[in-house]
Amino acid sequence: MITRRTALGLLAASPLAASPLSKAFAADYPSRPVKFVVGYPPGGATDILARLIGQRLSERLGQQFVVENKPGAGNNIATESVVNAEPDGYTVLLINPANYINATLYANLKFNFVRDIAPIAAFQRVPNVMTVNKDVPATTVAEFIDYVKANPGKVNMASSGNGTSVHLSGEMFMAMTGCKMQHVPYRGAAPAITDMLGGQVQVIFDNMPSIIQHIRSGSLRALGVTTAQRSPQLPDVPAIGETVKGYEASALFGIGAPKNMPKDLIAKLNNEISTLMKEPDMTKRLVELGGDPLVETPEAFGKEIEAETAKWKKVVEFAGLKVE
Repeated sequence: MITRRTALGLLAASPLAASPLSKAFAADYPSRPVKFVVGYPPGGATDILARLIGQRLSERLGQQFVVENKPGAGNNIATESVVNAEPDGYTVLLINPANYINATLYANLKFNFVRDIAPIAAFQRVPNVMTVNKDVPATTVAEFIDYVKANPGKVNMASSGNGTSVHLSGEMFMAMTGCKMQHVPYRGAAPAITDMLGGQVQVIFDNMPSIIQHIRSGSLRALGVTTAQRSPQLPDVPAIGETVKGYEASALFGIGAPKNMPKDLIAKLNNEISTLMKEPDMTKRLVELGGDPLVETPEAFGKEIEAETAKWKKVVEFAGLKVE
């Protein structure tokens, strides 16, 4: 018996993928709501981006892109649910740095991200921001390093979950500076920031979209951005690499689907997302959130996924991390 998944896989791999029949199929897509899976709770960076992109796709395509939050296991629950979904275009994944990191961090994944997720489109690259609460006296990266070393065991480093770029950016910092901090993982950025504001944790290397409003309001203090260059959104905040030579990390976001999704559907979604990235209002909003909009083909995004996975593999191994 040929299942719907098998039929779609055969369509994606066959000459029919470029035939008038498949193009007609793509022209009618989507004919019902699309599930947009996000691996974190509402309020964090990935959720903010998914809802922004999903809303505009809903408006352009005439069907709802419904954000479904599936937190847990460092983004793996959400990813596995998409890997196992029908490759019919009605389940897509908000791809984020945890996807690249987890390929090395987790020893027993039931999927291979690079192999099992079809890249559709990248849409943003975002710096993380090394941010401290008001109780931390340091105002520069160098002062913070001195503060941590002078207060062993007293500095807690928050993250939005084990294996996120937020976590690994901090681990890279500790490995490269000799600082020792206690990692405190949360189920998403929002609860981590709440405890940052309350003083329960002292530092976070958070994605800019979810932390920048607190930096601009003065409730939290930014010490450095994780990209090689300063961010136009925080021009007075130095890059961490200006103090810690060779330090660089950034977060690549995009959309993927189960492998074997028909190529015409991938091309249609890529075209829609690329068009969105060129809209002045969307560009302005993404820049306000702290990242640079991207326009890439599915093939180019696939190469970036491979490169990011290789980059974070080095970081995970450098920090000696492994989750069973």
